[in-house]
Amino acid sequence: MKKETIDFFTWQERFATEEACLTYLFNERWPNGFQCPDCGHDHAHFLPSRQLYQCSGCHKQHSVIAGTLFHSTKLPLRKWFWAIYLMMSDKGGISALRLSKHLGVSWPTAERMLRKLRTAMGHRDSLYRLSDMIELDDAYIGGKRAGKRGRGAAGKKPVIVACESLGEQAGFIAIEAVDNVQGDSFVAFAKKHLMEHEAVFTDGLPALKKLDVCQLHVPRNTPPEQVDEWLPWVHIVISNLKRFILGTYHGVSGRFLQEYINEFCYRFNRRRWEGELPARLLGICATHLPVKFC
Repeated sequence: MKKETIDFFTWQERFATEEACLTYLFNERWPNGFQCPDCGHDHAHFLPSRQLYQCSGCHKQHSVIAGTLFHSTKLPLRKWFWAIYLMMSDKGGISALRLSKHLGVSWPTAERMLRKLRTAMGHRDSLYRLSDMIELDDAYIGGKRAGKRGRGAAGKKPVIVACESLGEQAGFIAIEAVDNVQGDSFVAFAKKHLMEHEAVFTDGLPALKKLDVCQLHVPRNTPPEQVDEWLPWVHIVISNLKRFILGTYHGVSGRFLQEYINEFCYRFNRRRWEGELPARLLGICATHLPVKFC
């Protein structure tokens, strides 16, 4: 669904107050007007002192942020809305340190905000399955220290990367951090992210043979200097992912790598609608279930 492109000043004017933010969330949650989650009644009174809506039927009180990504937040909604804009209006993303300075919050608070937003991005992209001609390969990402190059790189986390090949351009992508690059990992990835029985092109790694059970697997044993010709798009994606993580975040530990991958994939898959990214993510957060971390 197409979203509006909103510039800095328009965003500032539109969401200048808590009331404006609440009105936006109300309209996203109840686009056809209030409907009580408990009794279904279609009328409520707003209680400004508590920022709640009291149903005129059963008299139960409801918050527009309950059951959303903003559930139980102690932060002003304006800070959440600004976090979304600052994060998505910059092509390279934003670090927790820089966000904390912009919003006047602590680094841990800014980090939790970004983690929740990245989780919402990942959930949104998980609804899609890659199809048609697909390039697939593995890579090693992250780590706090330099490791050896190639498969099994020390101190780095293995990831599986898939990209739709549309001839002259790349289509949708899916990337997942995994524990290993054995056959079962590739099969689990394919079942989660790819439509069944699609043409999947790989470099002929023996572990990839297991893809034969669920895909039209097209392997080719390719010399390293020619692999970019056989799998051009997936290697461009891998290169872009590494630059994205190093450019803004200067390396990521394996524990949180998937969250940063979520952000990269979300951006890449919507690269043709870059100006819409803040509004798109805000819309997702307004209806996303609460995110809790251990």
